Amino acid sequence: MGFTIGSIREIRELRELRSGTRRRGRAPVCTAVAEYTGLWGWDVVPGARATRVGGRTECSCGAPRCPSPGAHPLDESLLVPAGATLDEATAAWERVPGAALLLPVGRAFDVIEVSESAGRRALARLERMGLPLGPVAVAPNGRAWFFVATGAAAGLSRLLYRTGWDDAVLDLRGLGPGDHVTAPPSDLGGLGPVRWLRPPTLEGAGRPPQARLLLGTLAYVCHRELPGS
Repeated sequence: MGFTIGSIREIRELRELRSGTRRRGRAPVCTAVAEYTGLWGWDVVPGARATRVGGRTECSCGAPRCPSPGAHPLDESLLVPAGATLDEATAAWERVPGAALLLPVGRAFDVIEVSESAGRRALARLERMGLPLGPVAVAPNGRAWFFVATGAAAGLSRLLYRTGWDDAVLDLRGLGPGDHVTAPPSDLGGLGPVRWLRPPTLEGAGRPPQARLLLGTLAYVCHRELPGS
């Protein structure tokens, strides 16, 4: 599936923690970090959190004029690598209490971002068509993220050309190396939590679909949302 998970025992422990049968005093955020690293094989980076103070948004990074309050990594060197166990994830996150969970894009997956309304409509179409799908998340800023195989962001213009959508104005973009997405259940920029529309599975997380399989439908739905279309 593209990644190695430590042991069957660790997988069983994480699944039991998810179902609530074994909490062992772990903070929910530590369990979520361990799920991303141990079950899905993704790196996790601690991210800044945003708070509302006197009607304005402030970032936990401390910068007085932060350009992306609550939506950027705190320190890339604190990355929790794919394959980290529950104990390792807990120890790492105890160093950054209250941090948001960020997923680096361009390592295990790229992301195609569209509006939430287009994403919901496209997802329903893609499921009816029986196409392979990876995780899909929605953010409180009205955006939807489709997790796809790496390389999609760099090749997006070529893919749009091949599917005949290169001349269209589309509310669609690719996220790749250097980008991050906020992972559920973390808050994004003080706006609210990110949620899964289609949660990760072992198959979908380890082998996300090629963007070319989804792009035609995503582009079509985005185009239909344009005024006058």
